[in-house]
Amino acid sequence: MTEAAPEKPVAASSVEPILRLRGIGRRFGGLHAVREVDLAIEPGERRAILGPNGAGKTTLFNVISGDMAPTSGSIELFGADVTRLAARHRAKLGLSRTYQTSRLFAGLSVEDNLYLAALGVEAGHFRPLVVPNRDGELRERARAMAGTVGLGERLTTLVGSLSHGEQRQLEVGMARLPNPRLMLLDEPASGLSRGERIALTDLLLQLDPAITLILIEHDMDVALRVAQRVTMMHDGRVVVEGTPAEIRANPLVHELYLGSKYGAEDGT
Repeated sequence: MTEAAPEKPVAASSVEPILRLRGIGRRFGGLHAVREVDLAIEPGERRAILGPNGAGKTTLFNVISGDMAPTSGSIELFGADVTRLAARHRAKLGLSRTYQTSRLFAGLSVEDNLYLAALGVEAGHFRPLVVPNRDGELRERARAMAGTVGLGERLTTLVGSLSHGEQRQLEVGMARLPNPRLMLLDEPASGLSRGERIALTDLLLQLDPAITLILIEHDMDVALRVAQRVTMMHDGRVVVEGTPAEIRANPLVHELYLGSKYGAEDGT
């Protein structure tokens, strides 16, 4: 396991959460995928949501982003109740996300994918693909972001030709281009090689501190290096919250998720 950077103590804060969930539940018939989740995320926070497969993590992301309506509870985003607000309206408020399965335009170039992300939701739900008087500006933003995520030399490459790791880097860049206030990343390190995971971790650590980040991640090396606080889910519920150090030392986390490898390293 890669040695984590020293953790800074998190001081108590009176800042209003950028995201607050109260009693969020999501049911599919008789299946309770998410149960009574309470969550508060402060502006600029880096939060990891962990848990075994089937814990309800992606369903929770779908509810937060507006891709799916909750069956109970309420969601406050940027101080407003958005419980029944459509996903595109939440995006306009400043929320962006990635998905477990890539949603890239494989037949377009890296630059074109980033250009479309730069268009974002600025002009409404229906808009031309070329914006008069702004096309050059948006193209420049797309090229600059390609450099930021390590794809500056791949602008004309078709996305379908990129490695899996490069596609993940592109997804992060596309999520950043609409200037979000809150980013949700769903398993960004999934399927990456060790070198690609290191590059992705460095990319996430370099995010603008003003952007609040929540990520679902199975790779503990990535999650515990990036996150300031960790929420652990099991069977649709939040079972543990704490700092990365507290999560590493928690016996329940070892039992449910980490396994003997991490317990041995931590001396438990």
